[in-house]
Amino acid sequence: MIVADKKPIEEIIEYLADKNKILILGCNECVTVCEAGGKKEVGVLASALRMYFLKQEREVSIDELTLERQCDHEYLEEIRDRVDQYDAIVSLACGVGVQFTAEKYHSIPVYPGVNTCFLGVTEKRGLWTERCQACGSCILAQTGGICPVSRCAKRLLNGPCGGSTDGRCEINKEVDCAWQLIIDRMQALDMLDAYEKICDVKDWSTDRAGGPRKVVREDLIQ
Repeated sequence: MIVADKKPIEEIIEYLADKNKILILGCNECVTVCEAGGKKEVGVLASALRMYFLKQEREVSIDELTLERQCDHEYLEEIRDRVDQYDAIVSLACGVGVQFTAEKYHSIPVYPGVNTCFLGVTEKRGLWTERCQACGSCILAQTGGICPVSRCAKRLLNGPCGGSTDGRCEINKEVDCAWQLIIDRMQALDMLDAYEKICDVKDWSTDRAGGPRKVVREDLIQ
């Protein structure tokens, strides 16, 4: 899932300094799971902003709404008949949702209410860790299902580097050496023969360059 974290309220207040009618727009997907931008967080932010503007003796109207998703035309259409009522939208979706909302409703400023961090997992409540950088050329079949691009501090495609100690990364002793994890996993799966195969250098010029990437499924396009 996409993992995000709340922005400092001071930063959000700065966006809204001259706004009088605001919509706080949540998302019921990834940011709800990581407790950064769902219905509960929309309510908390709206209450905090109301208190702030009340202390400033300013009459500011703040509405709350949480959509199923903000990265889908269908759900963003739900606010079409009311969006012109507002001076600004604060989106608690990931950066994708913020941009897609802004593209659809370009006559109103759409501000981010969270910082989008990475693709990750929930290890336990309050702890999310990175697992994928969406590099576009997945090598998990060659590395025992553990991604060195996201989990190795040096992003080595062929490791380990020789600097790890007792299975810990030399850059951060609190982090497991990704290549130690890979070797242990491949050994457990009786796949160590595959470890001898060199992973090809990634062609970042095609994987990450050239503007926004696309996935096209001709069989689904109508």
